[in-house]
Amino acid sequence: MQDPTPTEAIDLVGRYEASHGMPEQMRGDVRLLGGILGRVLRESGSPGLFDDVERLRVATIQAYTDETDAAFERAAQIADGFTVARADEVARAFTCYFHLVNLAEEHQRVRVLRQRAARDEESADSVTVALERLAGEVGDDTALQRLHQMRFHPVFTAHPTEARRRAISTSIRRLSGLLDDYDAAEDGGPAQRRAERRMLEEVDTLWRTAPLRQEKPSPVDEVRSVMAVFDETLFTAVPHVYRRIDDALQGEAAGAREPVVRPFVRIGTWVGGDRDGNPFVTAKVTKRAAGIASEHVLRGLERASARIGRGLTLDAATTPPTPALTALTERLLSADDEGAADVVKRSPGEPHRQAVLLIARKITATRERDADLAYADPEHLLADLLTVQSSLVAAGAPRQAYGHLQQLVWQVQTFGFHLAELEVRQHSAVHAKVLAELDAGGERSELTEEVLEVYRTISYVQKRFGPRAAGRYIVSFTRSADDLAAVHRLARYAVGPDGTPPVLDVIPLFETFADLQAAPAILAEIVEHPAFAARLADTGRRLEVMLGYSDSSKDVGPVAANLALYEAQAQIADWAQRSEIELTLFHGRGGALGRGGGPANSAILAQPPHSVDGRFKLTEQGEVIFARYGDPAIAMRHIDQVAAAILTASAPSNEQRNRAAAERFADVAQRMEDASRARFFELVKAPGFAPWFATVTPMEEVGLLALGSRPARRGLSVESLEDLRAIPWVFAWTQARINLAGWFGLGTALETVGDLELLQEAYREWPLLRAMIDNVAMSLAKADDRIARRYLELGDRDDLAQLVIDEMALTRSWVVRIAGGDGLLSNKPVLQRAVKLRSPYVDALSLLQLRALRALRDAPDEVPADPELQRLLLLSVSGVAAGLQNTG
Repeated sequence: MQDPTPTEAIDLVGRYEASHGMPEQMRGDVRLLGGILGRVLRESGSPGLFDDVERLRVATIQAYTDETDAAFERAAQIADGFTVARADEVARAFTCYFHLVNLAEEHQRVRVLRQRAARDEESADSVTVALERLAGEVGDDTALQRLHQMRFHPVFTAHPTEARRRAISTSIRRLSGLLDDYDAAEDGGPAQRRAERRMLEEVDTLWRTAPLRQEKPSPVDEVRSVMAVFDETLFTAVPHVYRRIDDALQGEAAGAREPVVRPFVRIGTWVGGDRDGNPFVTAKVTKRAAGIASEHVLRGLERASARIGRGLTLDAATTPPTPALTALTERLLSADDEGAADVVKRSPGEPHRQAVLLIARKITATRERDADLAYADPEHLLADLLTVQSSLVAAGAPRQAYGHLQQLVWQVQTFGFHLAELEVRQHSAVHAKVLAELDAGGERSELTEEVLEVYRTISYVQKRFGPRAAGRYIVSFTRSADDLAAVHRLARYAVGPDGTPPVLDVIPLFETFADLQAAPAILAEIVEHPAFAARLADTGRRLEVMLGYSDSSKDVGPVAANLALYEAQAQIADWAQRSEIELTLFHGRGGALGRGGGPANSAILAQPPHSVDGRFKLTEQGEVIFARYGDPAIAMRHIDQVAAAILTASAPSNEQRNRAAAERFADVAQRMEDASRARFFELVKAPGFAPWFATVTPMEEVGLLALGSRPARRGLSVESLEDLRAIPWVFAWTQARINLAGWFGLGTALETVGDLELLQEAYREWPLLRAMIDNVAMSLAKADDRIARRYLELGDRDDLAQLVIDEMALTRSWVVRIAGGDGLLSNKPVLQRAVKLRSPYVDALSLLQLRALRALRDAPDEVPADPELQRLLLLSVSGVAAGLQNTG
């Protein structure tokens, strides 16, 4: 098969990009950024690089559109024909292209959101629309009460799933701003030319920046990465969400009277607190993580209060202070001799300005740990701000009271002095080992001292930053009530007989299939434990229970795990209702579909009755954090969507629909669970499966990537599935373009049911099945049969390879027939467009990865791995992750 001529190649690429209905503005962005990258490759790449990149690009597009073996072989031959050094450059070029395409797609999303906001157009899945619908079912007062009680609690985690360096992320963020400048400038004018020149400089920097980290990030590095999201987005985006909702609900009265909205977002973090399987997270790291987070939020509050204070130039004659404000100002002045004279001089006759500027100085003192002036806790700061607000209202200045000052109040209520509620996680086996040693007496080991120091650190953090700053303690692999009681026993050991233990909310984490089934009985036993019962009484019988999606999926397969998780939630929620416990289910979801990923709002609406009840908590990790919260407009949209789903999930109609569907399709669910689990076991319990999996995927090599501080596996080698953590299990299948962890067993499950009409009915009426089918459709759309076969050929097990290929074909067939249309994602055209736009370019990187992986596998065992081939493989891993926008 011959290469197309330059004219044919341009025509092929143009027709391919045009065929997916890409919005014209986005097409313009892709062309602009792609053209800039092409120029950079010509100027800064080695001779002939641009031509080689184009040759492979055209060949993979041709192979993707023609779907012929000859076209695919031609693309593979081009990838195999490069020298290793050239393949390295080509892989870097395609990875850069993905970063730019992802940027263009994000920019288009933001553009659409801005256009919608300019038209004052409410989305069907917004909080205001959801509240209106809910009020139609339960009445205005009850709907408003549910809004006031609502909680959305994302918890940021540092699992090794972010394949992109922070330097790359920062460069892309700068490019995003330049793209805004380009959009705002006059077509062809000097401002637009200047923006394009600066983009050229930035893309050249992106090209020259090493795409791979040289060393794994430390836990403290991971803390600082998450802080970037707070600084750039969350601190301002969260109160803006509250403001938008309040504006929509109050109409013209918004900003002139007390807001209807109460802060409903709480940010949590495991970064610096999750020590399960991570020996690098110590008590010192946890203490430092809390300090870094507090530094960031106090700086934010300091800047915001100083800015608001400077703007409150309200004269005492027009806006007289209340006695309470006068007393507050006098107290602040007397406590701050240094600042008092300056503030009075700058703000004569402006009591409200004086008060807020002095409050800003007091926040600074809190950050600098000036004990004489600092706030004891965020509640005292909030009380001072509310005193200022009440005085403004009393003086007839409600717009000043409920304007920027209200946003500051919301920020204090949301973030406190801690920013994110730091959660500790530890494995139940570690607790058991340490308790056995303590109970036996004698000299304490290093492990025991470290475990006990964690409790002392929690006490320190609570005293320093307030009780909300820390206190949730997650016990992974909870298998009995004793596993939970152990936390309270250890806390008592840590402080000694005369000390006061920290305030602890102990959270069981049920991860495996067996643990999920045992959960209700374990919970019923633990709530009778004295320490647990006392804490339940203190909190108004509030209890959190965490559910693990990763290990349960690896344990019994994605289909059986999803159904088991639903059943566990239903049983736990039913037990909580009977026990008069206010339950919050904490969903340990990952970014990839094999770890519970997918659209959060769809997942919320598919939950069992009373399992949400206005509260939703989940883990957010890796690339998901930056995808959902990295841009302010996207973050606000995401929070609004999730909040709307939380309100809707508890609507009587939604609960009745889910209850009826669960009963109606209970037999279908049981047959699917049994069949899918048997099919999954047929694969993973086959003799030699684990070493075969490590051979046909880049699983071992993924462990060489400097992704996160946490080790990728529990032992030194992979001899069984239990040796491997869930994250690299998912990551490796994704890299091999098989995505097995997200779908394997579903085809057999649906085939076992066999009734297409019944399954189509279930897809329409059963939200759980609909979410499962839609997520699998996305997973399969990102997979590729031809490339998958090449990976599977690396292992000498035709039986296992054929099992995977057959199940993939069967699953695809059933998913398409049930969802309708002529192919995967036909009912989701925007998502289908995004996947198809990227697929040929991901294919190019997959072919380069295969070339490197094949050479590494073919090398004799006694010969050290070729470092150039390893680098090529790792570059391609990073690029495929960027292209698929899924890692672990």
